[in-house]
Amino acid sequence: MALTTLKQPRTVVISGPNTTRKPRSDERNGREYHFIQRSKMEAMIANEEFVEWSEFSSNLYGTSKATFKNVATSGCIWLRIVDKIAVKNIRETDHNALFICINPPSYEVLSQRLRDRNTDTETARENRLQEAKESIKFSKEPGIYDHIIENDQLDGAYEKLKEILRPEIEAVLHQRITNDDTK
Repeated sequence: MALTTLKQPRTVVISGPNTTRKPRSDERNGREYHFIQRSKMEAMIANEEFVEWSEFSSNLYGTSKATFKNVATSGCIWLRIVDKIAVKNIRETDHNALFICINPPSYEVLSQRLRDRNTDTETARENRLQEAKESIKFSKEPGIYDHIIENDQLDGAYEKLKEILRPEIEAVLHQRITNDDTK
């Protein structure tokens, strides 16, 4: 059932934040991230065009108010990867959000996964590991996340994610049916 509901058309939107970092070879603009020039993002920040933004490894990341509004009015569930600063900032808004943290089984496993991925320099990898250590600690603070999933085995973590999202997806589908019935 969860797989079926996850596959419903236009129920779930996966869209990344804006970022000033360079895309990796397997990334496409508008899919994982919206890649923009730093000067443009700084201007958008100055104009308060972001719901949240932060800097990590000398790159800016943020969720534009325009993107947030577009998804919020689309009637879809928006899946986003955000850092701990974004979680805090979005929690402080009046936006209805469900926060799910996906943690590695251990710091050592994450370190090995990043080495195996081999997409970062040693310095960048160390920065990611330090950020991950802080994020794991942050995830244990009460009231921050609604759900925490341990990503020990990909299939198992995905099943847990589907289980968490199933009622959300069913609510979206029910709302669509209700809206169609009132037309």
